[in-house]
Formats: sequence, C-alpha cells, structure tokens
Amino acid sequence: MNQVVCNAGPLIALAGIGSLELLRDLFGSVLVAEEVKAEVEAGGGAAAGADMFSTTPWLQVKSLSHQVDPWLTSMLDQGEAATISLANQVSASLVLMDERKGRNIARKVYGIAVIGTGRLLVEAKRAALIRNVRPALEQMRASGYWLADNIVAEILRQAGE
Repeated sequence: MNQVVCNAGPLIALAGIGSLELLRDLFGSVLVAEEVKAEVEAGGGAAAGADMFSTTPWLQVKSLSHQVDPWLTSMLDQGEAATISLANQVSASLVLMDERKGRNIARKVYGIAVIGTGRLLVEAKRAALIRNVRPALEQMRASGYWLADNIVAEILRQAGE
C-alpha cells in the first residue's frame, strides 16, 4: 500500500480553508509524525487545532522508530526533519510539504517524491474533487497562508486556470 506522509504546512493550509478532507479523498489515509502533530497543535490556529487529530481517523499519528538524523535537524525544523524521517522509515511513496528547503532535501538526498499544497489542489481538481483551484488559493492567502505570486501563477497554469 502506498504511504503518504504529511508535514504541518499542508495540514494547516487545508484546515484553514475547510478542505482537509481532500487529503482523505485523494490518499485514503495520511501519516503524520508525532512532532508534526505537536507543531500543528501549538501553532496551527483554531482551524488546525487539537481536534483535527481526534476527529479525523484517517490522519494517523505515528512515532519514529529511530532518532532523526542529526544532519536533518541541523538543516530543517523539527517537523520537517521528522516528516522526512518518517517517510524514509515507512518507505512512503509521497511526502506533502510546502517548505522549499525540506522539499529539496527530501527529493535530492532521500529520493522521496514530494508535492506541496498547491499541487495537491491541482490533483484534487483533476480528480473532480474541486471545480477550481483559484478560489482555494485565494482563501488560503486570505487566511494568512503565505504563497509567492510566482508559485500561485505556476499552480494556476498547471490547473489550466
């Protein structure tokens, strides 16, 4: 079975626009490292608070079976390092992460496929789970989720909007 591991960014972004269920609809279940759960609960805002994990059984919080590589923790924050470590531990087919540095390390150092929230929205449109990507991106920005203009333009190009 293909395992998908998610970092805090996509969880917070999708919860902030009321679209967390897109993860379930696209992937069935999603693994989250304990460190990411703690990060989301500490700073994710009301939409991404503690109840996120108790009300969504398809978000499966998982402990690492080994310590995070010290090199990873020197390069990334705790959540990103734990996400990559968990993905490596379970031989995940995909990691969901928005932070560029973490994405680059996951791809180039660990050979893990990575997509961000924007690409996830494009895939949701292709799967007919949403009609348009633009409103979701605008809502994410309005709720305080930072997205660079060039990233938004590329996401919209991929979505054909």
